[in-house]
Amino acid sequence: MIYLYAARNFSTLVGLASPEPMANMYDAAFFRATWVLTALDAGFWTAMRIKSKWLRDLASITFSVFYLFAAEKADEKVRKVRGTLTVEHLRVSWNKGTTPYLSFLQGLLRPRFSRWPARALRIPRPSNSDYKEPIPAWLYYDGPLADLEHHNKVIFDVPGGGFVAMDPRCHDDLLFSWAAKTGLPVLAIDYKKAPEFPYPHALNECFDAYTTIMKSKGRCIGMSGRETPKVVLTGDSAGANLAVAATLMIIERTKNPMGTYSKTIDMPIPDGLVVFYPALDINIGNWMSDEQMALIRDRRLRRTNKSIVRRKNRQYNDLVGTPHHSDDEDDSSSKPTPDVPDRENGNTTSQALRSPHPEFSHGGPRGTVSPQTPKKQLPTTDSTSHHPELLHTRLAVSSMLSYFNDRVLTPEMMRAMIILYIGPHNRPDFSTDYLLSPVLAPDALLAHFPKTYFLTGERDPLVDDTVIFAGRLRKVKETLVRERLAPRTPGEDDWNDKDVAEVILIPGISHGFLQFPTVYPPAWKLMDRAAGWIQELFAGAENLRESQGWDAKSAAAREMEKEKTLARSESSGDEDRPLEISMTRMRRRPSPTQPNGVGTDASNAASKKGGGRVNGVGSKADPGPHEGKSSRKNGTGGTKKSMSLVKLGSEDDLLGRRMGGLVSGLTGMGEED
Repeated sequence: MIYLYAARNFSTLVGLASPEPMANMYDAAFFRATWVLTALDAGFWTAMRIKSKWLRDLASITFSVFYLFAAEKADEKVRKVRGTLTVEHLRVSWNKGTTPYLSFLQGLLRPRFSRWPARALRIPRPSNSDYKEPIPAWLYYDGPLADLEHHNKVIFDVPGGGFVAMDPRCHDDLLFSWAAKTGLPVLAIDYKKAPEFPYPHALNECFDAYTTIMKSKGRCIGMSGRETPKVVLTGDSAGANLAVAATLMIIERTKNPMGTYSKTIDMPIPDGLVVFYPALDINIGNWMSDEQMALIRDRRLRRTNKSIVRRKNRQYNDLVGTPHHSDDEDDSSSKPTPDVPDRENGNTTSQALRSPHPEFSHGGPRGTVSPQTPKKQLPTTDSTSHHPELLHTRLAVSSMLSYFNDRVLTPEMMRAMIILYIGPHNRPDFSTDYLLSPVLAPDALLAHFPKTYFLTGERDPLVDDTVIFAGRLRKVKETLVRERLAPRTPGEDDWNDKDVAEVILIPGISHGFLQFPTVYPPAWKLMDRAAGWIQELFAGAENLRESQGWDAKSAAAREMEKEKTLARSESSGDEDRPLEISMTRMRRRPSPTQPNGVGTDASNAASKKGGGRVNGVGSKADPGPHEGKSSRKNGTGGTKKSMSLVKLGSEDDLLGRRMGGLVSGLTGMGEED
């Protein structure tokens, strides 16, 4: 056997074999976990075509055991499947933890946190929602339901799963541990998944569930209802995207800092957020902008982001073989760039603050003259040759491309989940829709954002989303504090960035490490750490309310007075206005029915309530032939309103046909379907 092993692995023993990239990138424990997960994926994908469920479950385990020893064949199987990935492959891979044999094995290896099982709930929708069907959820609580009336705090969890898979029962390890460690009820919603329910259906479910909890004062989950509960939102991966977007939605509907809504909702925002490896930027980019790099290079965060900055700076040098630069070069590149004139407003703006989105060029290349170029910026040389501008920051590759060969979250998976989540009928603006990509949230909303803890792996393809969003939060909050304290005495500084956001980067690991603690044991300690953060958020928010003189009776009195004022100032026709989350106003196209059969019972009910309004909407840039002032007569009280984000009713345009072709390949449906 020694001879056979030496003959099979001769190149490895003598040092002639190529190095294993994942073994060099991950630490030993995480690499071992990815090896097991790859074997499980290969085994479950091999058996997924077996129709009999009991035989399919048994064959999945049998094939997985085989692939544990045949690691090369497992890698080859997984690589082939990812080349033709569909939504069924994603669900089989990510939902495998709920299969009978694996769930039994996990139950044996999991510490006994609670004697009480998870309870299934159905949370009703608020009265002003466009949707009427209840929201399914699971309640994790270490005790009888009768004890819930003594609690005024709840953990609201939004489970991840690429928007297409994984219900709360796939997160039992995490949720049971939180319920036992904190002693608080943990509510995890089972939102409906794409592609059957694309964006923004899941986001509306998160917002409606939070609204019902606040309006019912917790009675919907068994609490006493005597006081408004305090809530901490949590989420991982895609669930973190929904948790952050729902918080932005809550701020927008309660604080109304952007003046989008004529009528606001009076309910508190969450006490804080705890998110794990969040997916906050749906628009996948290849290169990072100067503004994004400035947030990562912040001198005060060098200790946290040092490894990320070093990796981005060395990628180009490693590729071309040039010597590595010294760490002092980071300091020179982070110096403020000279101001450039703002041609539209006549002001000067720093180049580091330019928008990260593509813009049209207003000036010609160096050596040429553009009519819009100021005279003082004209070239001072007589040469007509083109010369490149000086590079202010090094070209930084996005983490999605840096870790494209990740074993847990691959580019094929990210592409599939984004296309399936958006759906073939939606037309989101990737550069402005901050409920789809929360990293784009405006400063006016981030100014009210609660304290947030971020936990992610240093080798995660989505690590840039975490660092950039946390940097934006700190930047906005610091500006507010500086303005509030100005003028300050010399040496006075009341700003502490840890009061706004804390980012914890775990070296040597990638995505989804909290999902498989049975094969990655260090995850148990990270779960305990997150439970401590949740308790800190509740305690910090309570101290903040006490320091601000917060009084429950006076708050209730102000609430009653505000309701009376709104009742006097607004017409009764706006009472039943449906929930609106559209950020851009859209004109309505009057039509008796929904085209292509995309309407739902909820949308039909909303159309009856709004006086014949339907959800087949046309954009403002492309109005229908009969749109105009008469199209607003169907609204309530003749008031112009923004429509909810729903599916467009036409697939006749070229973009619709393109998206239909992409989705049909992922869902396994042909054009004839």
